[in-house]
Amino acid sequence: MKVAVLGAAGGIGQPLSMILKNNLPAGSKLSLYDVAPFTPGVAKDLSHIPTDVCVDGFTGDDLPKALEGADVVVIPAGVARKPGMTRDDLFKVNAGIVANLVKNCAKVCPKACICIITNPVNSTVPLAAEVLKAEGVYDKHRLFGVTVLDVLRSETFLSEELGVSTARTVVPVIGGHSGTTILPLISQVINADVISDERIAELTTRIQNAGTEVVEAKVGAGSATLSMATAGARFALKVVRGLMGEPGVTEYGYTEGDGKYTKFFAQRLRFGTEGWDKTYDIGKISAFEQKCLDELKDVLNGNIKKGVDFATEWVQANK
Repeated sequence: MKVAVLGAAGGIGQPLSMILKNNLPAGSKLSLYDVAPFTPGVAKDLSHIPTDVCVDGFTGDDLPKALEGADVVVIPAGVARKPGMTRDDLFKVNAGIVANLVKNCAKVCPKACICIITNPVNSTVPLAAEVLKAEGVYDKHRLFGVTVLDVLRSETFLSEELGVSTARTVVPVIGGHSGTTILPLISQVINADVISDERIAELTTRIQNAGTEVVEAKVGAGSATLSMATAGARFALKVVRGLMGEPGVTEYGYTEGDGKYTKFFAQRLRFGTEGWDKTYDIGKISAFEQKCLDELKDVLNGNIKKGVDFATEWVQANK
């Protein structure tokens, strides 16, 4: 497999690339790209780690070289959140970055699976879909929004709440990747019946606002980077396993699915040799979760429209 990381020199990109270097299958290639001129140095640094994964670094006008032959492209590129900012505040800055990177993917590696980390994911993924459509290469099975961080946070908070190992805690998280669009299905967690309805509501709110916890704790020095890198790597490595033919590999991700709830929706996916090949029904949910699901649809639809509208204008301006 060849995996390209776009935005590889940033706060998410560097640890993400390190995890991939240590965990990609032997014989794989890791291609790092960033506008930062020291990106080849990041690649050189990682190349000294003794694993059978070849690393190359690119910057400036060498984006096409970085993308050539890529099976998977992971995009953490963009501006990080600052105190007081929401993911949507970042939209105008990050939307243009994502559009340009995805257009290059369409031209150089049109069959690659593209995993977008850049926020706001609720909007940047629909935006990317429109850019790929304009280039005539869109395949909904190969475009993903990485929402696994919400799953990781849910696993952490629920294991703490229940006093059990995180290895035994599985929390489905559906919807989107911002604020109230994030919906952890706590009712489906083993032993969740011991948690009061009031506490479930509190935990849901904490999971939805967990990114703000990090932004505030870092006091202006950035947003979630190490946990996001872990989530991004977990997702990308599962995509790789699916592409290599391993059966039964699943994870939660934001894609254009069957449109049952919204056009783009985060749910459990199964990965195959052509991207995701199955979405799973969300199953039985509580009355509280149903209310949250009903309420998040309008918000998520608005986020999706925002991405599509931006892409429509951007495509016209960059023909």
